[in-house]
Amino acid sequence: MKHLLKLLDWSKEEILETLDLADKLKAEKKAGIKHPLLEGKTLGMIFQKSSTRTRVSFEVGMYDLGGTPLFLSSKDLQIGRGEPVQDTARVLSRFLDGIMIRTFDQQEVEDLAEYGSIPIINGLTDFCHPCQVLADLQTIREYKGTLEGRKLCYIGDGNNMANSLIVGCLKVGMKVAIACPKGYEPDDSVVAWAKENGDLLITEDILEACKGADVLYTDVWASMGQESEAAKRQRIFKNYQINDEAVNAANENVMVLHCLPAHRGEEITDKVLEEHADQIFDEAENRLHAQKAVLVKCFLD
Repeated sequence: MKHLLKLLDWSKEEILETLDLADKLKAEKKAGIKHPLLEGKTLGMIFQKSSTRTRVSFEVGMYDLGGTPLFLSSKDLQIGRGEPVQDTARVLSRFLDGIMIRTFDQQEVEDLAEYGSIPIINGLTDFCHPCQVLADLQTIREYKGTLEGRKLCYIGDGNNMANSLIVGCLKVGMKVAIACPKGYEPDDSVVAWAKENGDLLITEDILEACKGADVLYTDVWASMGQESEAAKRQRIFKNYQINDEAVNAANENVMVLHCLPAHRGEEITDKVLEEHADQIFDEAENRLHAQKAVLVKCFLD
């Protein structure tokens, strides 16, 4: 049994093994080869934050693997009415073979793992988004052939995506540059870890960050739960955009990725998104294949 609570917990070898498995499962699905590796297994999917890609990728992924997914809205669970996480963890561990949770507080995910007795997978918290980054790494490797020595430049808010990209990319030997406004840097604990474990640049200068980049990446300026800050953030982040100038400052044949949903005209121009749509929607598709690999690793390892 293995958990995926955050990529900080996983080694380089575990990440690369998961990417290799994701590639294998993707190839088999494209070839029409069935792989019921989780036949008879059940996955509870707790959603306290809404989702498109996370819900569909895990639900379809469990079906593909021969298992059964159960969608569990927080509105339908006692956890949404104040039941302690440790009680929910103990109860669901007696019904299910694993839990994927998409929520706000990272501690809630950690507590499920502490008090439960089944694999816990972090589908997103305000601190990190490990499943997305595994799909991102799979996509980068598909297009670029290798990860080691590549540079990723992230432009925008130092949010959960920035935190997970720093950790995931550095662990597989990539370099990372973050371009963000002052006061919106990634989590201090992640930055401290990065200083000891890789090549990280944090700057307010977008073009400096883009220099030498093989991959440009962005996310929305205001994430779920930050709707009240949207107007303020639009003013602060108005120049933190992937546009032609950013693309031209990066390496030739730079990839452009976005975890979606995109606010075209804000963090990325419509022109750049459409020019790199194949990469961005391959990235979205790889959520399915990467999540299936995570499920197999967590259930069967």
